[in-house]
Amino acid sequence: MPVELRAFQALKLWHDVHLDLVREGSDLSARQVAILLTIYLEPPPHTVRGLARKLGVTKPVVTRALDTMGKLDLVSRRRDEADRRNVVIQRTVAGALAVERLGDLIMARAKELPR
Repeated sequence: MPVELRAFQALKLWHDVHLDLVREGSDLSARQVAILLTIYLEPPPHTVRGLARKLGVTKPVVTRALDTMGKLDLVSRRRDEADRRNVVIQRTVAGALAVERLGDLIMARAKELPR
């Protein structure tokens, strides 16, 4: 069922969710969140090349974002055995839990929006 928000409500939701993320220490950039959600919401496989194309950025930009996300155990990487030039991005349990927490946070904050 579609949810209708006025522009102010949408911005307030975005603001509140981002404040919560910063406060809890998962201070990911917008690019990192976009990559994370792409990996977890769209069917695999995901490659550095494919993510770069989808986001409209270079492969080194995606690689830097994945470096940080890998250190946080949100994703892992491996070489594609079929084509060693490709790096395949894999989901992790910690990453799946982080995405689930983000969804829960968004839903909880949406319920608090002024009507």
